[in-house]
Amino acid sequence: MPPQPESSLHFVRPTVVLLDLDDTLFDHANTARATLTVSTAGIPEFQGVDLEALYQQYSEILEEMHPQVLAGRYSYEEARRLRFQRLLAPYGLGTTDAEAEQFAHRHYGYYQRLRRAVPGALPLLKALKPHHRIGIVTNNRTSEQKEKLVQLGMAHLVDALITSEDVGVTKPNPRIYQVALECLHCSPAEAVMVGDNWLADVVGALEAGIRPVWLNRFGGTRALTHVDEITSLEPLAEVLLKITGPVSLPAGENAASPTKNNFQ
Repeated sequence: MPPQPESSLHFVRPTVVLLDLDDTLFDHANTARATLTVSTAGIPEFQGVDLEALYQQYSEILEEMHPQVLAGRYSYEEARRLRFQRLLAPYGLGTTDAEAEQFAHRHYGYYQRLRRAVPGALPLLKALKPHHRIGIVTNNRTSEQKEKLVQLGMAHLVDALITSEDVGVTKPNPRIYQVALECLHCSPAEAVMVGDNWLADVVGALEAGIRPVWLNRFGGTRALTHVDEITSLEPLAEVLLKITGPVSLPAGENAASPTKNNFQ
């Protein structure tokens, strides 16, 4: 990990809110868990298997291979087949390309159908939309990320989708953030970045001069104490206060001032 820059940024009410997509707005982790449960059901080799341990194996393989896909070393189809060959091998499955591809195809179909939003994500976007321009900054394929936004009912709330595929670099490279700022016609000081990945979303934003808010859903350790942290996208009033400062909420939402300024 590169050195993590200290920030001298002060709170400025943003005009633009940038957000990561996977595991910030789209709940990849729990979608993947649900998908593994469904895709292994009825397969004798997986009877008695700890599905949480299987998910951890799946995640480790994905984390290892995803950067290689983004760098163009593998096509998405090749990488998907290789991932499942590695995942299935300890269970005596996926020994041929055809078998691995068949499982991968079935698994991905379930994954598409089971997609879900992070709790609070849609209300957050709806609350931000009247007051801010919204950009998604994501390390993934453009077509897949567009598909997720449509399926989750978020596409009409997003002003710009900035992907590593389109820009040609991945977060934390500051260039992808600079492109986002150009698309949304704002300066770094006018933006805030919300994301779950410390290196990509927090360090990347800081290096681009953007104030980050770390969505720490999984109990990580905050390496820089001055970086704002939230552990959930709920309750809405507290999350908005941390991201943007006081704003008007949609009718029916609780706008009471939160009693805590940091979620530890």
